[in-house]
Amino acid sequence: MSPPILLSGPMAEPASGRRARQLVILLHGLGADGDDLLGLAGMAGEALPDAAFVAPDAPQPCDMAPYGRQWFSLIDWSPASLAAGVRAAAPSLDAFIDAQMAERGLPPSAVALIGFSQGTMMALHVAPRRPDALAAVVGFSGALVDPESLIAEVRARPPVLLVHGDADPVVDFGHMARSASDLRAAGVPVETLARPGLGHSIDQSGLIRALTFLREGFGLKG
Repeated sequence: MSPPILLSGPMAEPASGRRARQLVILLHGLGADGDDLLGLAGMAGEALPDAAFVAPDAPQPCDMAPYGRQWFSLIDWSPASLAAGVRAAAPSLDAFIDAQMAERGLPPSAVALIGFSQGTMMALHVAPRRPDALAAVVGFSGALVDPESLIAEVRARPPVLLVHGDADPVVDFGHMARSASDLRAAGVPVETLARPGLGHSIDQSGLIRALTFLREGFGLKG
């Protein structure tokens, strides 16, 4: 097995100006990079004033566009190819999470993942297989890849929120219900939020619920 690729990307320190008490790791989709999601940090300042945000660039250049990054290739959407892709990229994301926790002196209970599209595929694969549960996982417009292996491999059961637009032309809306069912079968608590008329994107209502969900996962009151 190849060693993990060291990831890096843009970050935003807590809006409060204090030392970070929580960390939110943002996982972008295919053909984007860390800057694509870091803007969420500015919108989250009031809800999570003591949270730092970091958005690693995926390890590979996108093979479907002349710009952007990818966690793995999506030229082939077959289940076997998707499973191989997330498994190949998982060690790099795990190493990044571990490094960020060590650097900031934060426990898993103070760390959350937010994924979009392919970033959601990564979050839903990695988080349940880590040795300790993270505070929360939010997945926008994505899917659980390789669900058949999850029951045998699950080690942690962080709370998960899945948000998906029912007009998504890229990742089928039906993945939300199927992913929720497969996660629950492995004992992972899941909440879902369907967004009527929304395409492959994040809207304000979904983001508001996501921030509330993160506050709950971090044990923040009010």
